[in-house]
Amino acid sequence: MTDPNAALTSKGKSKIAFAYGTNYLVDAQTSIIVEVEANPARGTAEVAAARAMIERAKERFGLHPKKLAADTAYGSGGNLAWLADRKIEPHIPIFDPSLQMGGVFTRNAFSFDHDADAYICSAGRVLRRMTERGDNGVLIYRARDRDCAACALKQQCSKEEYRSLSVNAHEAVRQYVAALAKTEDFKKSACARRKVEMLFAHLKRNLNFRRLRLRGTTGARHECTLAAIAQNLRKLVKLIGASPPETARMRVA
Repeated sequence: MTDPNAALTSKGKSKIAFAYGTNYLVDAQTSIIVEVEANPARGTAEVAAARAMIERAKERFGLHPKKLAADTAYGSGGNLAWLADRKIEPHIPIFDPSLQMGGVFTRNAFSFDHDADAYICSAGRVLRRMTERGDNGVLIYRARDRDCAACALKQQCSKEEYRSLSVNAHEAVRQYVAALAKTEDFKKSACARRKVEMLFAHLKRNLNFRRLRLRGTTGARHECTLAAIAQNLRKLVKLIGASPPETARMRVA
């Protein structure tokens, strides 16, 4: 029987089915799962789950991350701005569709004039902001028809009558995160993120957690939380039973 609250999804080589997804907030140093959020397996739900886990961790445990590592699914401008507003440094790769322009000039060929709130093209023409799509936070800048019609670079720049640019409303924070991606800390976070993927792999392969017994969102959350508890207990046993470091033994002696 199908769970009406689950979402129709297909991932990798898996068959299309109704399913839930589980999300973890993990301490990268110890690989301990701090928070869990289960929801219908929709890609758009992942960002909401991450925000909910961050807020709960702060409310319940007084934990507030200085950095957050995640994959590209969490790299939207709105989410990056949400993290930056809370003083959380986003170590998240950004997908930039502006670089895929089918042979014409990309956005990198345009310079931004902050004072005029406009873009300047390679020929010195101005693209002014025309409108804002409030539903997805995109700003539209476009050149005048007559400027493009008389431009010698027209064929290299646009296949339409005029050139336009779609710019994320949170472009400033996106550029900030793009600069962070070149730092060593960002690269270390990318490596640490593998610990989260290993937890999901362990969940499926070792614990064989592939199906839910309970129906409904509440049941899914309870089962996913219990699975995370089991993983944490295994990790804590290893941490408690680990031998003390050499420096600690030297101090005791």
